[in-house]
Amino acid sequence: MDESILIAVLMGGPGSEREVSLASGKAVLQALQEEGLTAVGVDVTDTTPALPENTGLVFNVIHGTFGEDGELQAYLESLGVPYTGAGVEDSRIAFDKALSKAVFLEKEVPTPRSEILDVSGGAKLPSIPVPFVVKPPREGSSVGIEIVKEQAEALPAIERGAKFCDDLLIEEFVEGRELTVGVLDGVALPVVEIIPPDGGSYDFATKYTWLSGQKNASNYICPAEISPEETAIVQAAALKAHESLGIGVYSRVDVLLNYLGNPYVLEANTIPGMTASSLLPMGAKAAGYSFGGLCRRISELSWQQRGVKA
Repeated sequence: MDESILIAVLMGGPGSEREVSLASGKAVLQALQEEGLTAVGVDVTDTTPALPENTGLVFNVIHGTFGEDGELQAYLESLGVPYTGAGVEDSRIAFDKALSKAVFLEKEVPTPRSEILDVSGGAKLPSIPVPFVVKPPREGSSVGIEIVKEQAEALPAIERGAKFCDDLLIEEFVEGRELTVGVLDGVALPVVEIIPPDGGSYDFATKYTWLSGQKNASNYICPAEISPEETAIVQAAALKAHESLGIGVYSRVDVLLNYLGNPYVLEANTIPGMTASSLLPMGAKAAGYSFGGLCRRISELSWQQRGVKA
């Protein structure tokens, strides 16, 4: 794309993932500048951010609420400014775990059994037996997610989840290897395996030890040490999830692989972490992309998708 086009890297945001987004945004900004592109950073603190004059493209790195749920996309479209990644409706659906689950079921994407639990009148038990997972459907970065393995833990976990929303997603717990697959321009990237510390779960604390103070970080293997057949199955499931939601340009899809070799898609992230050590860049690196090259490619594809010739 034309190196004179001004790219505004939007980072931060008003949501709970602000600090993570700032880290992603600073990394993307530096990478774009090192690629020779004209880029400036914008720290977003409200829902009507002012853009630099003559902004030609917004590179959106605001994780979670506002940046990933379609609201920022709608705002930018009202201004007539092209932006990276998914559009308004596909962002809204992908961000909402309940809505995306419904799409997965309709499109026959393999995914764990689940139910929506109405807790507007107070916490109650779901019909799905333990073990199960409690998920506030409109939070990112594993915020509020709890794995319930004992009956005594069930109601307290649901009570904690009810602090986030009135409609919790309750999902059957699938024992398996935690994998994630980046998708770029319709191609599934090499699979990354996530190994949480001490046999625990991959949650906010183990993702972002620099924020949580957690001492033991998760380990990552890329490409994942699974068979070629399992790799193909996981990549196909991830790509099907990405396509079923209508996501454009790129995403990162989280998949569990059980001991029988069956994949279960958990969710698709339309604004995944974008530091040089994040999981999407990790998979892209294994496919031959430098971090700067990945950021440039996302910019180019998004520029083309929004109907502007690069």
